[in-house]
Amino acid sequence: MARPGPEQPTGATPEDLAAALGHGFRQKALLRKALTHPSAADSAFASYERLEFLGDRVLGLVVADMLFARFPDEPEGALAKRLAALVRRETLAEVASTMGLSAHLILARAEQEAGEAQNPALLADACEAVIAALYLDGGFEVARRFIGHYWTPLLEADLKPPQDPKTALQEWAQGRGLALPVYRELPREGPAHQPRFTVEVSVAGAEPTRGEGRSKRLAEQAAAKLLLARLDGRPA
Repeated sequence: MARPGPEQPTGATPEDLAAALGHGFRQKALLRKALTHPSAADSAFASYERLEFLGDRVLGLVVADMLFARFPDEPEGALAKRLAALVRRETLAEVASTMGLSAHLILARAEQEAGEAQNPALLADACEAVIAALYLDGGFEVARRFIGHYWTPLLEADLKPPQDPKTALQEWAQGRGLALPVYRELPREGPAHQPRFTVEVSVAGAEPTRGEGRSKRLAEQAAAKLLLARLDGRPA
């Protein structure tokens, strides 16, 4: 049986994407590859997966350079926390959504109909691939300009070094001489291609809380955030 062909993006034009990227591609095939999900690729080398690898490194370098210049008096540990928050999948997916990248993705028909174009993990991967494509087509300055445009507002949004909820909860427990928080994954829900994770976290002397997310890590973070809010007596 022939494999269903890719579902082409609708409602978006190449001009829309060029405006969002701030760059007109000379290598059109390179940009197409950056937008092609493995489900719609003829081979492992025709999708965005290899570009994703490169884009991750380019993004990390540019954001590290931005942080080094913006916070000249911060120690390495604080800069590392900022960097981790700015290059994580959730941030990449947020940038992809801001620029309307989902409307340009090329997926197999089944994935398109299942709404995978809005999958945060997929959007994050494609965003990294687009960064790599910008770098390969236009050079480092083009990639740096794109990253600066979308990441500067995120960098300036919170001038205090971020701390993820899991780390904050661990430090809360350690500061009171308690054992480390215990995380327990509960049965998953939803279809295999889009599972919903639920995790329960507990610390001594407090009722456990549960968090949900599209990955185990996100569910753990959500659970830790809820428990911290309860322990601090404030809204989550």
